[in-house]
Amino acid sequence: MTVHLVKLCVGVETVQDLRDWQAERLKTLARDGEAPELRHRTRQTPRRRRELLDGGSLYWVIKGLVLVRQQIVDLKEAAKDDGTPCCAIMLDPELVTTRAHPRRAFQGWRYLEVADAPADDRILENAADDMPPGMREELRELRLIDW
Repeated sequence: MTVHLVKLCVGVETVQDLRDWQAERLKTLARDGEAPELRHRTRQTPRRRRELLDGGSLYWVIKGLVLVRQQIVDLKEAAKDDGTPCCAIMLDPELVTTRAHPRRAFQGWRYLEVADAPADDRILENAADDMPPGMREELRELRLIDW
């Protein structure tokens, strides 16, 4: 049975910011001769590994709303820059936008059951292609749209 994770996306204002940051990270890794893999390091290792790797995603909370998710492809032992052991949540590079779903601030990550996960908005995303860049995020901020 699948389960997801939800995590605050600290320092990111929009989905495009996250997209840009991750693209730059992949370029840096490739330039440095490292495997161009997206990973999010976290102190605690999720205990529900099998359920996460059975189609689970990491849902990102941006400015109080779950707005995007990434498929979790693996969980690996890793170390932080100071050598402290941690868990690397390996992520698929595709960002899938979701219906906006409010989420209060919290520390670390939380499990998110499939029934509670916001739906993807791939169909709506294509409908919004005519909007100028940034307009969709501004309308969401104003709570005029929820997608």
